Amino acid sequence: MANSWWEIQVLGDAALDEMIYWRLDKFGCRGTSSQLKGSSCLVSAYLPQQKAQLLDLSALSLWLRQDALCVGLPAPVVQWGLIDEEDWASSWKVHWQPQPIGDRFLINPAWLPKPEACDRIILQLEPGVAFGTGDHATTQLCLEALEMRLGENPQDVVLADVGCGSGILSVGALLLGAKKAYAVDIDPLAVKATHENVVLNQLDPHRLVVKEGSVQQLETMLVEPVDGLVCNILAEVIIDLIPQWNSIVKPSTWGILSGILLEQAKPVADTLEANGWIVAALWKRGDWCCLNVRRS
Repeated sequence: MANSWWEIQVLGDAALDEMIYWRLDKFGCRGTSSQLKGSSCLVSAYLPQQKAQLLDLSALSLWLRQDALCVGLPAPVVQWGLIDEEDWASSWKVHWQPQPIGDRFLINPAWLPKPEACDRIILQLEPGVAFGTGDHATTQLCLEALEMRLGENPQDVVLADVGCGSGILSVGALLLGAKKAYAVDIDPLAVKATHENVVLNQLDPHRLVVKEGSVQQLETMLVEPVDGLVCNILAEVIIDLIPQWNSIVKPSTWGILSGILLEQAKPVADTLEANGWIVAALWKRGDWCCLNVRRS
């Protein structure tokens, strides 16, 4: 089949959601989406046919099983099949509808018209192939924490977004009134998606500076240390990044961290405290948590 795509579907415990996203991203998948089905989550992902053979897909299934067993959760069910390009372009978007988050946000897919007479902040979003559609508990927790942090005098706040994905947190912060955001991601497609979402939301591009890279790239972008830091990745990655943040923060800097399973909260908190941070609050949703932190 010309211009065919593998449609890969993974049904597993909802607590595996972000780990499945990470594994599929490492495999090279594009246009990933998820649907909650009771206590389970169905993740669908897409990959050009020429990028994988059946043996590769079998290996992916084994890796997903091992990932689940490593965190003590049941192995997910993995299946795949071929679809044509037209189906790929539309199938992952079918189930994604406008979604209220927290007290103030409404996440609106870019291909749908803006709701009329809405009293919420409308965040237009085209995630592309980047993580961050607003339907995952970790993203929701981060947006709700931003609402709290930016409730007073947001116009003075400059923040850093480490691992920005679709740019949803940076864009959300600017829509809440933050002065400026600096965003980085190691995936060039995430950088592209963030640029597109700045345009979609009619934001001044000078207010959101986004580049490919990580903390070292942020060091070259910043004029001075930031007031706030957001990071929604995976716990293992956050633990590695924490010691690097000292160069981009000030004594009064706060942070919002997620992508962390409840059982992973303690090693993250221990690493934070060893590097001059205090966990001020822990918010949880399902098996996931968000740490609101500040400098000690």
